[in-house]
Amino acid sequence: MKAITLPEPGDASALVLADVPDPQPAPGEVRIRVAGAGVNRADVMQRMGLYPPPPGAPDYPGLEVSGTVDALGDGVDTWSVGDEVCALLSGGGYAELVCVPAGQVLPVPAGVDLVDAAALPEVVSTVWSNVFMTANLLPGQTLLVHGGSSGIGTMAIQLAREVGARVAVTAGSAEKLEACRRLGAEVLVNYREQDFVDEVRAATGGAGVDVILDNMGAKYLARNVEALAVNGRLVVIGLQGGAKAELDLGLMLRKRVAVVATSLRARPADEKAAIVAAVREHVWPLVESGRVVPVVQGRHPLADAAEAHRELEASGHVGKLLLVP
Repeated sequence: MKAITLPEPGDASALVLADVPDPQPAPGEVRIRVAGAGVNRADVMQRMGLYPPPPGAPDYPGLEVSGTVDALGDGVDTWSVGDEVCALLSGGGYAELVCVPAGQVLPVPAGVDLVDAAALPEVVSTVWSNVFMTANLLPGQTLLVHGGSSGIGTMAIQLAREVGARVAVTAGSAEKLEACRRLGAEVLVNYREQDFVDEVRAATGGAGVDVILDNMGAKYLARNVEALAVNGRLVVIGLQGGAKAELDLGLMLRKRVAVVATSLRARPADEKAAIVAAVREHVWPLVESGRVVPVVQGRHPLADAAEAHRELEASGHVGKLLLVP
């Protein structure tokens, strides 16, 4: 099969289309003929040599795909050859075929295009596991999403809106903030011109926000804690702004806040299966009703994965970029 390989770390030109052996499903796995593959920041980090795949995962990137089941490993009775599915991966999605544990596979939601379904598994699983399962965002509370126009951000806005929470976002342009507003964000902060701590305090009567979903890490850590309300929860899922910073434990004690850092990729298969099952139960009905939609900026041929990475790194997009084999 064709796959995007990484002979050595580097810039986008390090992504090389090559012929590699077809993967064979192990017991408990299904093999998917890929129709679409999501492009994520984690893929860029892997390309740069900063985020190696976990043991047993393919060496080439790609954390989510959609497509058609074309082979079953021993013991799989929940899926059939020919099923249209999407899946959460540990790697290997930038390819024509990929194998994945059956518990990480989801049906393509009714009404969603097969290729566009590739925009769902990673972002929905990330948002649901962090904002709801970990941070327990509740109706009437306020969520702050950094990078609101990203794939994760556009999904977080929609899901928080659907549970009756208020959403604040940061983004770097008026156009991106307008896209967030259309999805349901109410507090719009241009981080190039405004201080998000001041803005969310003003919008909440000085109380601060209940949950923050953060992709920046060190750069925003201290200000995130300042922006939290009493009993607030900060969930760090990315390190675009660095990995090390100081925490004011005294402020945290006074506000009784929690800071949690999580990743999805390296979790054991049983944990991923539990998250995927929760997504199917709680989120898929919202997608099938049309209330929550995958936001797709555009598609690139698999052979043009380098161009997709350049577009992602330029940060001009809203929502997801996809690769199509």
